[in-house]
Amino acid sequence: MAKNKRSFFERLTGAISIDEYDSDTDDAQDFVEPEFIDELTQNKEVWQQEEPEEEDTVGQLTIDVFQTPTHVVIKTMVAGVRPEDLDISITREMVTISGKREAERNISQDNYYHQELYWGEFSRTIMLPQEVECEDAEAVEDHGLLIIRLPKINKDKETKLKVRSRQSLKI
Repeated sequence: MAKNKRSFFERLTGAISIDEYDSDTDDAQDFVEPEFIDELTQNKEVWQQEEPEEEDTVGQLTIDVFQTPTHVVIKTMVAGVRPEDLDISITREMVTISGKREAERNISQDNYYHQELYWGEFSRTIMLPQEVECEDAEAVEDHGLLIIRLPKINKDKETKLKVRSRQSLKI
């Protein structure tokens, strides 16, 4: 009976194939301890299980973040997404952009020759380099480019507070 040729990996590491292991032959004894062979053959079903199906993943946007003297600016491509389908959450320290890009449903997967575009949910959280004024932020979409302008908090800004008498306060 002809023996199957061992793979390069098996030859390199000295491993044996569980499928080709025959307990009547002593070939495996040259490479692996007998207790380990018994354990491998008993747990063969565990090693042969199929990979679990991938969970639905959320795509991650690519971004540019830069600053001007007065603003932190974020740019990202959101082509194919309607502005009302974008969700932008802002805190003083971070911005989260999320949404969903819908694929054309009238084209069968079998009819594609090549498919690289990302379709589905996406999200990206950006830690800001400095604190911003959330209330004064603005977002504009122009031909698929989303531009978010976040005014920086001016920590050097000083405001004078007038002191009024208690009689002028209504409690």
